[in-house]
Amino acid sequence: MANESINFNKILKDSRETLLNPKEYFNSMSLGGGLAEPLIKAAIYGAVAGLFALLWSLLGWSAMGFGGMLGGAVGIMALIWSVVGAVIGVFIGGAILLAISAICGGNTDFEANVRVTASLMVIYPINAFLAFLYGISLTLGGVMGLVVSLYAIYLLYLAVIHSLKGKESSMRIVLIVLVILVLLGFFGSRRASKSIRNYSDKYFEEMVD
Repeated sequence: MANESINFNKILKDSRETLLNPKEYFNSMSLGGGLAEPLIKAAIYGAVAGLFALLWSLLGWSAMGFGGMLGGAVGIMALIWSVVGAVIGVFIGGAILLAISAICGGNTDFEANVRVTASLMVIYPINAFLAFLYGISLTLGGVMGLVVSLYAIYLLYLAVIHSLKGKESSMRIVLIVLVILVLLGFFGSRRASKSIRNYSDKYFEEMVD
C-alpha cells in the first residue's frame, strides 16, 4: 500500500462532485495512489450511514419502528456493522466492478476498481439518510429507495465508461439488466409487503372475533 496523506476536505469535495457532477468527476478522478484513501472514504461513508441509522432508530423513524432504549441498541449495532460492512464491501464491490469492467472491455486493475467503488459508495449515506421515510410510510420509503438505487446505477454507468474506459455499448446492456433487476426487486418486495399486511389484518380480525 502506498504511503499517502488523507485529505478529508478532498474527500468531501469528491463526494459532492460525484453526486452533482458525476460525468466530470469520473472523467478526471485518479485511479492510482494506494488503497488507504478508498478504505478511509468507505469507512467514512459507513460511519455517516450508521449514524443516520442510529438517529432514526432512537427517534423510532426506521422501518422497524423501534424507539428509545431498544431503538438505541439496534442503532448502535447498525452503526458498528455499517462501518465494518463498508470496509469489507469496498473490496467485494471492487471485485464485482472489476468483473463488470472486464465484460465491457475496461480497466481490470483491482486498485482502480476499488477506488471507483469507494467513490460510488457515496450513495450509501444518502440512502441511510432517506431511510427515515420508511417510518412515515413504507410506500414512500420504498419509492425513494428505488429512486436512489436507479441513480446509483446511473453513477455506475458513468464510472465504467469514463473512469474505467469500458465500452458504452456493452455497459448499456449491463445498465438495462441492472435496472430490470432493481425494478423486479422493488415490485417483488411491494407484493410481499402487501401479502404480509393482508395476512396480519386478517389475523387481527380473527383475534377480535
